[in-house]
Amino acid sequence: MIADLPCSSVHISLSASEIDRLTDHIIAKSKDTYDLVASVPLGKVCLFENDSLVYVLLLSSVSSSHFLCHFRPVKLKHLAQVSYANVISPLAELEAQQFPLIQSCVFPKMVSTLDDVRKASCEAEKRLDSHLLMCRKREDVYRVVKAYADRGEQLGSEAQRYVQCLVREFERHGVKLTLSKRNEMENLKSRIDELSLKYIENLNAGTKFVLLNEQELAGMPREFLMELEKTDGKLKVLLTNFHVTPILEHCKIGASRKLIAVAYGQRGGAENLDILESLVESRHKFSQLLGYSSYAELVLEPRMARTSSKVFEFLEEVSANLNDLATRELKVLKDLKRKEEGDSPFGMEDFLFYMRRAEEQQLDLEFGEVKQYFPVSLVLSGIFKIFQDLFGLRFEEVKDCETWHDTVRLFAVRDVTSNDLLGYFYLDTFFREGKFAHTCVVPLQNGWLASNGTRKVAIALLISQCPKQIDGNPALLRFSEVVSLFHEFSHVVHHMCNRATFSRFSGLRSEGDFIEIPSQLLERWCYESVSLKMMSGFHQDMTRSITSEMCKSLKRRHDSFAGLKLKQEILLCLADQIIHSSENVDIVELLKHLHPKVMLGIPLLEGTNPASCFSRLAIGYEAICYSYIWSEVFAADIFASKFQDDLLNHYAGLQFRNKVLAPGGAKDPLEILSDYLGREPSIRPFIESKIQNSL
Repeated sequence: MIADLPCSSVHISLSASEIDRLTDHIIAKSKDTYDLVASVPLGKVCLFENDSLVYVLLLSSVSSSHFLCHFRPVKLKHLAQVSYANVISPLAELEAQQFPLIQSCVFPKMVSTLDDVRKASCEAEKRLDSHLLMCRKREDVYRVVKAYADRGEQLGSEAQRYVQCLVREFERHGVKLTLSKRNEMENLKSRIDELSLKYIENLNAGTKFVLLNEQELAGMPREFLMELEKTDGKLKVLLTNFHVTPILEHCKIGASRKLIAVAYGQRGGAENLDILESLVESRHKFSQLLGYSSYAELVLEPRMARTSSKVFEFLEEVSANLNDLATRELKVLKDLKRKEEGDSPFGMEDFLFYMRRAEEQQLDLEFGEVKQYFPVSLVLSGIFKIFQDLFGLRFEEVKDCETWHDTVRLFAVRDVTSNDLLGYFYLDTFFREGKFAHTCVVPLQNGWLASNGTRKVAIALLISQCPKQIDGNPALLRFSEVVSLFHEFSHVVHHMCNRATFSRFSGLRSEGDFIEIPSQLLERWCYESVSLKMMSGFHQDMTRSITSEMCKSLKRRHDSFAGLKLKQEILLCLADQIIHSSENVDIVELLKHLHPKVMLGIPLLEGTNPASCFSRLAIGYEAICYSYIWSEVFAADIFASKFQDDLLNHYAGLQFRNKVLAPGGAKDPLEILSDYLGREPSIRPFIESKIQNSL
């Protein structure tokens, strides 16, 4: 018999019609609550008394830009004023209560086996996104929230932070603008969406290709060549990662590598450069309407970095500290090329080929052999043990529970000392058709403290596409899949350990620059012998864990040529930040100038422009490309100062859980990390780790 899941408001396995009905209910309830908050009078002025009645002047918003003043007799004891109880609390409770309901409608599009359910889920997401966006633009509600905020009432730090977030969210959606400015803002937003989509469509439109013969592809594995389609007696090389990266890594013919690299770097063409220039211009106009000097300032305001100048300072400091390491690495690559190809100049097309050459010479590592040590079941049990031991948790599988597929498993998470229930997580780990293709974590319910004092628990879903066991042979994971699974499970644990009062500050809703720091930190366990051996075992003899030599090689390979790889990333981060913090930037000239400056004198590959085919500039990472390096730097500092000498130190794990994971977004992230470290975070441990582990 399937039992209800205690403390869960998540609906599992909804039908298409149930998703539609629940979406209607969510929207209706949300509108009722927002209308109720909007009806709260903004203030009162006593005019005269008559018996038990007081005639007052009440202010209420009746249109997007005007107030109506009216007289109404009310009993004094019934007169409402803006207060925490009638303004902030209803909005906070609504947000917390509706989050699991919204997710119940939205997550089936990623996992359901039924086409009609996936379609209904997609439609529900569109309707809910549209409704929630409309709510954030309600000027009548904003005026009431702002009136309360302006009273300056003494609140706890988390409640004060919540009020500030509400006000800022409304204002960032244009509620303070005139009607004409709001219309202009909407038009710009539509224009930005249209241009972003067009940029991506251009990259994906009609797979481009280059024709080469077998001699021009000397060095390529036979199985790779066999998979290539033949056209006019030549082999058809598609300009996709699946073809380009292997050729840049294995092809011995320098001219072929250059030809492929140039063609790949021209994918977006002049059209995408024009689109990007229009896109950046529209973004700047959009941000200036809201009172920001640039698009970067708009995007960075709610993040840890806060300002574009801080991002530039960070990137330039990291880049400068990598110069010596990157220079040594480049010399190694140039020497290798000189031995194999003579005195031909070293270019960007040579990086991957000679990096692989150096790794082959210095590392005894065969990934086909490594894979034999990572059966799915053993990897998962090892990951569970590491997180339970480190953070004082206990995972208990819940049987006879409702799920959307018979391979999905559910676990309860408890504190090992108090036995308190912290949350649940679903594991949907195995491959099936129609399921979301990448490993990720979806929060289904946030942990929060209700007004009656009861604690609502966190619920998360981990999705991956692990292979299934076939004919009794255990399913094996590539090492990159092990790292990805470990990284994403770190997000699950972050979500479980959150103790914030407000749903909005749940662990997976922390500030953008902060959210990846815990997972970047914990991912380092994937490169240490003690933890690798806990989640590995030879598939034909599980008692044989991965060897210490393999562990060392995996760690060295992870950081091999880290200086040069990071320099390449910093180059694109700087370009992203410059074009989004300044107007009228010539992107082509910018990259021609930046490239040799950052990449130790190596020029941009002639005929290419990364800005025409760098999708992160178009959707999702505009003005925040730096964030991944930022997270990695902070994570390295924590690892070096707290965990490096004892990876499974239970006390250190509990300190991290209570001081860093528990607050979620309820405190300023820099304050959290400074309090935890006892000082300001430093980039030195990050640089030193790259130097120490370099080839």
